[in-house]
Amino acid sequence: MGDRVKGKVAIVTGAGSIGPGVGNGKASAILYAREGAKVMLVDRNLNAAEETDNIIKGEGGESFVFKADVTIPDDCKRIVDKCIEVFTKIDILHNNVGIEIPGGVVETTEETWDRVMNVNLKSMFLTTKYVMPYMEQQGNGSVVNISSLNAIRTLPSCISTPYAVAKAGVIALTREIAIQYAQKGIRANAILPGLMNTPLVAATIMDSYGGNIKEAMKIRDTMCITGKQGEAWDVGYAALFLASDEAKYINGAALLVDGGLTCIWR
Repeated sequence: MGDRVKGKVAIVTGAGSIGPGVGNGKASAILYAREGAKVMLVDRNLNAAEETDNIIKGEGGESFVFKADVTIPDDCKRIVDKCIEVFTKIDILHNNVGIEIPGGVVETTEETWDRVMNVNLKSMFLTTKYVMPYMEQQGNGSVVNISSLNAIRTLPSCISTPYAVAKAGVIALTREIAIQYAQKGIRANAILPGLMNTPLVAATIMDSYGGNIKEAMKIRDTMCITGKQGEAWDVGYAALFLASDEAKYINGAALLVDGGLTCIWR
């Protein structure tokens, strides 16, 4: 076990993976635990969170699972209350939950728009709203929000207007939190993953490629200048750094984890 976040308490939303493999939230939760943090694993799918919990405990870490829907205010309050009850404090809030539904402004229904905004953006507002009073009382804390490269670049493979807008909103939300609480010892930063090979991506693009995931991932690999997509662990290690005291003077940043993709996408 390491000590980069030793003694800290982390809440990770979306701590399970939607399918086989390791997603961004799962990887981040595992890495926080490996580096000494106690981790609250929040997910709407309890079984998925329990898989993460088993890995952490199997490695000698400390964690517990909590079922919640982060689009519901009462659930977000319950998350925070439970974390304080179990661990007495909150040092790291890692907002990971997100969905992507393709479509432009005409194709996107109001229902889809609202759903994507609620899951990808409102959830982060709600969790932060209830966590911040405790961090402010402590005089320290770190918020890590998962945005996307799609927040600043339009993906050539498909248009996903609600997703892009919501993820751009995550950057703005992060910036406002960072500025408001900078003098209170609290930092907020966003991570912008590029093309990643994760269970959520596989589930999202399956229909577009007739269920041929291997072919889909092969095409996505060729779109990357490294010749290969990133992994959830790449996002996890970036989150670990931002949440740690190593990043004590990094605040309001939008950190790209994209293998250099923005260098060629204009």
